[in-house]
Amino acid sequence: MSFFTDEQAIFFVDDDAALREANVQTLDLAGLAVEAFPDAQSVLPRIEAGFSGIVVTDIRMPGMDGLELRAAIHAIDPDIPVVLITGHADVAMAVRALHDGAFDFLAKPFASDHLVGVARRALAHRALILDNRRLTAAAAAIDSPLIGESPAMLRLRETIAQLAQADIDVLIEGETGTGKELVAHMLHRQSRRSAASLVAVNCAALPQELAETELFGSDLVDRTTGKPGQAGRIRAAHRGTLFLDEIDTMHPAVQAKLLRVIEEREVQPIGAAAPEPVDLRVIAATKTDLMDAVRSGAFREDLYYRLHVVKLRIPPLRERRPDIPQTFAYFLDEAATKMGLKGFQIDDSVRRHLVEHDWPGNVRELKNFAYSVVLDLPSDPGLSAMPGDASLSERLRRFEATILHDTLTQTQGNIAETMARLGIPRKTLYDKMQRHRIDPKLFRG
Repeated sequence: MSFFTDEQAIFFVDDDAALREANVQTLDLAGLAVEAFPDAQSVLPRIEAGFSGIVVTDIRMPGMDGLELRAAIHAIDPDIPVVLITGHADVAMAVRALHDGAFDFLAKPFASDHLVGVARRALAHRALILDNRRLTAAAAAIDSPLIGESPAMLRLRETIAQLAQADIDVLIEGETGTGKELVAHMLHRQSRRSAASLVAVNCAALPQELAETELFGSDLVDRTTGKPGQAGRIRAAHRGTLFLDEIDTMHPAVQAKLLRVIEEREVQPIGAAAPEPVDLRVIAATKTDLMDAVRSGAFREDLYYRLHVVKLRIPPLRERRPDIPQTFAYFLDEAATKMGLKGFQIDDSVRRHLVEHDWPGNVRELKNFAYSVVLDLPSDPGLSAMPGDASLSERLRRFEATILHDTLTQTQGNIAETMARLGIPRKTLYDKMQRHRIDPKLFRG
């Protein structure tokens, strides 16, 4: 049983019309959805990475044979089950194909129930693969601290979900503390590369003299210790994701070698006679506008455009102030749970700091502030009147009401100015005031 997978189908490929029709009828009578194809060329355009079914194919066919079809399918998605149909003389070939990733094989002549049984197992296997992918994606979608219901955050989460499946290089721009590494991890966890590693490299922390060895590796034997060279971060990210944080700080000489890796998808370690292929996705991050570094000559323009296939911008907190209460409440609750504290409240100074501060350190600064609040509050005499057993939702509700009240007081009930300060549309503001029973007229002089 599958919780997520769409209706599954079997794509049956055989150039022998009579055998194709007979086997399709067998599968159809067993209640399995099946579609017939006379050759590999006609079925390949129908295969996508999210294909929910399986492929059953004869090995010996004119043009592209079944083994070549399996390889082409697994280049699209290595987890799509492919069942091979083989004659007696091809059994050894089919066994080798199992080692290369085929799901199973059927040796002619085979019983109808054997075909149905193998097909059902392959379909169940595919459903399990897709369910696990979607469960992982669902868990990643609520990963903190990418919290908030502002339009900017809703768009960001939607874009991450779309880009994760696209398997293209991504450039992430965001100020310090906005969550660039978190976004990189979300892109990786929701992608088909999630079973492999995400290898993170802080470019700013790489000493120039060691950067090439750390990134590209070395095949040279250490003369002092006699130990072999190191693989390097790029080779370690093979079949996974390479995350290059603070890419704007990378030395120009290293940028030139990285450009080749991205263009050719191959890396040549120091001392190696020839480059070797790497299968990876590159996610780069910068806290500044990388184009400024290009204009100043600090960053290669050709590398910039190779990285800038798609750009994700993470908005700073000051541009999404309505998200601050929810984000702060989350970290406040997280801190209290970790420290075993119950019944804490915030005082007026904390509340005003949240409202008035610009948060240049963004989510990281907000999280640190929440933890410091929890640590300081037990000995703080200035506690608010909120009940000690108030739930997270109740604290959040009261905190939001306080922000509305304070902002309306500052603007003397001016709706347009209140909207501008809070960064929310008119309808949202009126909905919130109605929910908290706040009358803006009472704030007008």
